[in-house]
Amino acid sequence: MAEERVTAPISGTILSVKVKVGASVKPGDVLLTIEAMKMENDIVAPRKGVVKEIRVSEGQTAKYGDVLVVIE
Repeated sequence: MAEERVTAPISGTILSVKVKVGASVKPGDVLLTIEAMKMENDIVAPRKGVVKEIRVSEGQTAKYGDVLVVIE
């Protein structure tokens, strides 16, 4: 199965990363939380797979469209 890149739907600050590389995820599992305009937004897995890469860390600023996590 091809890898899927989970991108930031909004610009904001990464509050927490909930998964580690190698973790199995299913659709709807929370991958990380991003804060934008004083609101916390959970970024969830779009499909079943294994976390291949985490490209952000807590406290980092992400821009709209940045790749946050890669699922394989």
